[in-house]
Amino acid sequence: MSGSILILFAEDEPLIQSAAEDALVDGGYHVLAASNGQDAIRLLDERIEEIGGLITDVRMGAGPTGWEVARHARSLNPELPVVYTTGDSAADWAAEGVPKSVVVQKPYADAQVLAAISSLMIISS
Repeated sequence: MSGSILILFAEDEPLIQSAAEDALVDGGYHVLAASNGQDAIRLLDERIEEIGGLITDVRMGAGPTGWEVARHARSLNPELPVVYTTGDSAADWAAEGVPKSVVVQKPYADAQVLAAISSLMIISS
């Protein structure tokens, strides 16, 4: 992976995912994409040793929510940086979010997601 950190990015909206993924790659990260919570959990189970951070939408249709994905991720790696993105669930973050996480409200500028995960990477190192 040439020293770059792998970020798991779970988002069910392809246009949002593509734009934010480009910003993350431009910021020096490798990105592993999941289009729903079930895929994200599978990828966490398969590749947790490689994954250095998680960005997850809160609502991704049927299946696990971003809250559930992040809790699963933290059960595998208690220190994994987590960024939530949401259009309508930010108020639930205090009750549903994992400790030492960040929420980014949609619509967001792609640079906001990059800044959020980067700041958590600094804190956790």
